[in-house]
Amino acid sequence: MFSTRSTLRSVVAGLALAASAVAVAHPKVVSTTPVNHAVVATPATVTVTFSETLLPVSGADLVMTKMPGMSMPPMNIPAKAALSADAKSLVVTPAKPLAVGTYRVDWHVVSTDTHAVKGTFDFTVK
Repeated sequence: MFSTRSTLRSVVAGLALAASAVAVAHPKVVSTTPVNHAVVATPATVTVTFSETLLPVSGADLVMTKMPGMSMPPMNIPAKAALSADAKSLVVTPAKPLAVGTYRVDWHVVSTDTHAVKGTFDFTVK
């Protein structure tokens, strides 16, 4: 009887810990395209894929941070951010092809469990 009661308590405690871990989870970046710090040809889209389903309030800004031969402050680039069909990726589509330079993606997302997170990554167009 003691081992059954002990086993039951262990199972209940394990389930409680698992439930609390899920409750405090936040969407995490699974991948980016281009990858962080990559040097690439002009991409048609920039994608950030997450570990959880996102809400439509999620978005991103595309910022040019450097242009060869010029000193300049960071410049916002017109772009549209939208969720993928499975709502796990944020797809940023520039209004025009990106010029040679370095870019930063400032993303902010809210997952379906209402956790909000934000972050950045950068890449260079050659």
